[in-house]
Amino acid sequence: MELVDRRSPNFDPRPAGTPIDILVLHYTGMRTAEEALVRLCDPEAKVSSHYTVDEEGRVYRHVDESKRARHAGVSWWAGERDVNSRSIGIEIVNPGHEFGYLPFPEPQIAAVIQLARDILERHPIPPHRVVGHSDVAPARKMDPGELFPWDALAENGVGLYPTDAQVAEFVTLASQTTFASMLASYGYGVSPDIDIPLSTVVTAFQRHFRPERVDGIIDADCEARLRALLRLFNPE
Repeated sequence: MELVDRRSPNFDPRPAGTPIDILVLHYTGMRTAEEALVRLCDPEAKVSSHYTVDEEGRVYRHVDESKRARHAGVSWWAGERDVNSRSIGIEIVNPGHEFGYLPFPEPQIAAVIQLARDILERHPIPPHRVVGHSDVAPARKMDPGELFPWDALAENGVGLYPTDAQVAEFVTLASQTTFASMLASYGYGVSPDIDIPLSTVVTAFQRHFRPERVDGIIDADCEARLRALLRLFNPE
């Protein structure tokens, strides 16, 4: 993994005593890697991440992990409204849905996995707190999106992703209220904590855990995947 320093002035101190226990993955959503790097390091933009990974697998370091980067924005995960203060952010170069969303190249994903594994060795980030930007901000964000290979990351010890066999153990269909409660149990923000439609949160869940069909509709497959995920999260 090639690491290049390209520092950003856009960071803040982390609140004293706050653990680093969330890892947030993004796509850059810009036409080129250089365009994204310029923006992340532009003091006028006021945004940043700790790292960016380009298509070739080159890793750019912008902000020290001890500092609070500005990558998640208005967000929520497991009761935490200031995700930036307790997270590390990785931007992954991809034009995104606005500029021609593309599959993520293998060298890039290999570098993301290596970088994430290194981060997990340094910080007590549980697997269920490795999330996408759309997971923590479903009303605003779609990244890293349905083409991102979350299953490959989980196979390499980064995050959770149930296997087909684990999903096949569950076949019942819950009510919307029960499904919302299960989403909240995993960490997603739902009403009354977050004032957004349940279908928006379901869409974010699908982008991460059921990318084959992203429609915001709760069905038996969605429930099976969520129940399998919750079993991985809390095997007892």
